Amino acid sequence: MSKKRNRLIMRSSILGVIAVALGYVFYTNFMSGQETDVHEGEVAPNFVLQNMDGEEVELEDLRGKGVFLNFWGTYCPPCEDEMPHMEKQYEKYKDRGVEILAVNVGESDLAVERFVNRYDLTFPVLLDENKDVLDHYGIGPLPSTFLIDEDGVVQRVLLGGMTEENIGEYMEEIEPS
Repeated sequence: MSKKRNRLIMRSSILGVIAVALGYVFYTNFMSGQETDVHEGEVAPNFVLQNMDGEEVELEDLRGKGVFLNFWGTYCPPCEDEMPHMEKQYEKYKDRGVEILAVNVGESDLAVERFVNRYDLTFPVLLDENKDVLDHYGIGPLPSTFLIDEDGVVQRVLLGGMTEENIGEYMEEIEPS
Protein backbone atom coordinates (compact mmCIF):
# COMPACT_ATOMS: atom_id res chain seq x y z
CA MET A 1 0.00 0.00 0.00
CA SER A 2 2.82 2.38 0.82
CA LYS A 3 4.43 1.94 -2.64
CA LYS A 4 1.17 2.88 -4.36
CA ARG A 5 0.81 5.91 -2.13
CA ASN A 6 4.41 7.00 -2.83
CA ARG A 7 3.85 6.62 -6.59
CA LEU A 8 0.66 8.67 -6.35
CA ILE A 9 2.47 11.42 -4.45
CA MET A 10 5.36 11.39 -6.93
CA ARG A 11 3.06 11.50 -9.98
CA SER A 12 0.96 14.26 -8.42
CA SER A 13 4.11 16.28 -7.67
CA ILE A 14 5.38 15.90 -11.24
CA LEU A 15 1.99 16.89 -12.69
CA GLY A 16 1.91 19.88 -10.36
CA VAL A 17 5.34 21.05 -11.53
CA ILE A 18 4.31 20.62 -15.18
CA ALA A 19 1.08 22.55 -14.57
CA VAL A 20 2.96 25.42 -12.92
CA ALA A 21 5.51 25.51 -15.77
CA LEU A 22 2.77 25.56 -18.42
CA GLY A 23 0.90 28.25 -16.50
CA TYR A 24 4.05 30.38 -16.41
CA VAL A 25 4.68 29.92 -20.14
CA PHE A 26 1.11 30.86 -21.05
CA TYR A 27 1.17 33.83 -18.70
CA THR A 28 4.45 35.22 -20.02
CA ASN A 29 3.46 34.72 -23.66
CA PHE A 30 -0.16 35.81 -23.59
CA MET A 31 -0.92 37.91 -20.52
CA SER A 32 2.23 39.83 -19.78
CA GLY A 33 4.39 41.40 -22.44
CA GLN A 34 1.53 43.38 -23.94
CA GLU A 35 4.03 46.20 -24.12
CA THR A 36 7.57 46.30 -25.35
CA ASP A 37 10.69 47.92 -23.91
CA VAL A 38 10.97 50.14 -27.00
CA HIS A 39 8.32 52.84 -27.21
CA GLU A 40 6.99 55.29 -29.75
CA GLY A 41 9.12 58.42 -30.00
CA GLU A 42 12.35 56.62 -29.06
CA VAL A 43 15.25 55.92 -31.38
CA ALA A 44 15.09 52.25 -32.36
CA PRO A 45 17.96 50.30 -30.77
CA ASN A 46 20.55 49.29 -33.33
CA PHE A 47 21.31 45.63 -34.00
CA VAL A 48 23.21 43.45 -36.44
CA LEU A 49 21.76 40.13 -37.63
CA GLN A 50 22.46 37.78 -40.50
CA ASN A 51 20.07 37.40 -43.40
CA MET A 52 19.27 34.11 -45.13
CA ASP A 53 22.42 34.44 -47.27
CA GLY A 54 24.64 34.78 -44.20
CA GLU A 55 25.26 38.51 -44.80
CA GLU A 56 25.14 40.92 -41.89
CA VAL A 57 22.38 43.53 -41.87
CA GLU A 58 22.59 46.48 -39.47
CA LEU A 59 19.52 48.57 -38.67
CA GLU A 60 21.64 51.73 -38.47
CA ASP A 61 22.59 51.31 -42.16
CA LEU A 62 18.95 51.90 -43.14
CA ARG A 63 18.82 55.49 -41.86
CA GLY A 64 17.16 57.61 -44.49
CA LYS A 65 14.59 54.88 -45.20
CA GLY A 66 11.39 53.95 -43.46
CA VAL A 67 11.75 50.55 -41.79
CA PHE A 68 8.92 48.10 -41.20
CA LEU A 69 10.56 45.93 -38.50
CA ASN A 70 8.54 42.75 -37.97
CA PHE A 71 9.29 40.02 -35.40
CA TRP A 72 7.76 36.67 -36.30
CA GLY A 73 7.89 32.87 -36.15
CA THR A 74 6.85 30.09 -38.54
CA TYR A 75 4.72 28.58 -35.74
CA CYS A 76 2.65 31.77 -35.41
CA PRO A 77 -0.62 31.69 -37.43
CA PRO A 78 -1.07 35.50 -37.56
CA CYS A 79 2.55 35.79 -38.74
CA GLU A 80 1.89 33.29 -41.49
CA ASP A 81 -1.27 35.14 -42.53
CA GLU A 82 0.41 38.53 -42.82
CA MET A 83 3.57 37.48 -44.69
CA PRO A 84 1.96 37.36 -48.18
CA HIS A 85 0.44 40.81 -47.49
CA MET A 86 3.83 42.14 -46.43
CA GLU A 87 5.37 40.76 -49.63
CA LYS A 88 2.72 42.42 -51.79
CA GLN A 89 3.20 45.79 -50.09
CA TYR A 90 7.00 45.41 -50.18
CA GLU A 91 6.84 45.16 -53.96
CA LYS A 92 4.91 48.43 -53.98
CA TYR A 93 7.03 50.39 -51.48
CA LYS A 94 10.60 49.08 -51.80
CA ASP A 95 11.45 51.59 -54.54
CA ARG A 96 9.85 54.38 -52.48
CA GLY A 97 12.32 54.21 -49.60
CA VAL A 98 10.57 51.72 -47.33
CA GLU A 99 12.37 48.55 -46.22
CA ILE A 100 10.96 45.49 -44.48
CA LEU A 101 13.12 43.61 -42.00
CA ALA A 102 11.41 40.40 -40.93
CA VAL A 103 13.22 39.09 -37.85
CA ASN A 104 12.63 35.40 -37.21
CA VAL A 105 13.10 34.52 -33.57
CA GLY A 106 14.77 31.36 -32.41
CA GLU A 107 14.16 28.96 -35.28
CA SER A 108 16.47 26.85 -37.41
CA ASP A 109 17.71 28.08 -40.76
CA LEU A 110 15.96 25.16 -42.45
CA ALA A 111 12.53 25.94 -40.98
CA VAL A 112 12.86 29.60 -41.94
CA GLU A 113 14.15 28.79 -45.43
CA ARG A 114 11.21 26.46 -46.11
CA PHE A 115 8.77 29.14 -44.95
CA VAL A 116 10.43 31.85 -47.07
CA ASN A 117 10.40 29.58 -50.14
CA ARG A 118 6.77 28.55 -49.61
CA TYR A 119 5.65 32.18 -49.68
CA ASP A 120 8.27 33.44 -52.19
CA LEU A 121 9.35 36.21 -49.83
CA THR A 122 11.81 38.69 -51.34
CA PHE A 123 12.22 41.14 -48.45
CA PRO A 124 15.13 40.65 -46.03
CA VAL A 125 14.52 37.89 -43.48
CA LEU A 126 16.91 38.09 -40.55
CA LEU A 127 17.75 35.34 -38.08
CA ASP A 128 17.68 36.09 -34.35
CA GLU A 129 18.59 32.54 -33.34
CA ASN A 130 19.42 33.36 -29.70
CA LYS A 131 16.53 35.84 -29.38
CA ASP A 132 18.97 38.59 -28.40
CA VAL A 133 17.22 41.31 -30.43
CA LEU A 134 13.80 40.02 -29.33
CA ASP A 135 14.91 40.35 -25.70
CA HIS A 136 16.55 43.75 -26.28
CA TYR A 137 13.30 45.09 -27.73
CA GLY A 138 11.34 43.43 -24.89
CA ILE A 139 8.88 41.67 -27.15
CA GLY A 140 6.25 39.31 -25.80
CA PRO A 141 3.61 38.35 -28.35
CA LEU A 142 4.29 37.59 -31.99
CA PRO A 143 3.93 39.14 -34.42
CA SER A 144 5.19 42.50 -33.20
CA THR A 145 6.00 45.30 -35.62
CA PHE A 146 7.87 48.57 -35.21
CA LEU A 147 7.36 51.38 -37.72
CA ILE A 148 10.62 53.32 -37.85
CA ASP A 149 10.96 56.60 -39.75
CA GLU A 150 13.93 57.76 -41.83
CA ASP A 151 15.54 59.31 -38.72
CA GLY A 152 15.48 55.98 -36.88
CA VAL A 153 12.65 56.99 -34.54
CA VAL A 154 9.90 54.49 -33.69
CA GLN A 155 6.62 55.97 -34.91
CA ARG A 156 4.38 53.06 -33.92
CA VAL A 157 4.52 49.75 -32.09
CA LEU A 158 1.99 47.23 -33.39
CA LEU A 159 1.20 44.00 -31.56
CA GLY A 160 -0.66 41.24 -33.39
CA GLY A 161 -1.50 40.40 -36.98
CA MET A 162 -2.31 42.88 -39.72
CA THR A 163 -4.36 42.93 -42.89
CA GLU A 164 -2.95 43.89 -46.28
CA GLU A 165 -4.77 47.22 -46.06
CA ASN A 166 -3.22 47.92 -42.62
CA ILE A 167 0.26 47.10 -43.89
CA GLY A 168 -0.13 49.43 -46.87
CA GLU A 169 -1.28 52.27 -44.60
CA TYR A 170 1.63 51.66 -42.21
CA MET A 171 4.17 51.64 -45.03
CA GLU A 172 2.76 54.91 -46.31
CA GLU A 173 3.20 56.40 -42.80
CA ILE A 174 6.94 55.68 -42.79
CA GLU A 175 7.62 56.49 -46.44
CA PRO A 176 10.35 59.16 -46.46
CA SER A 177 9.24 62.56 -47.65
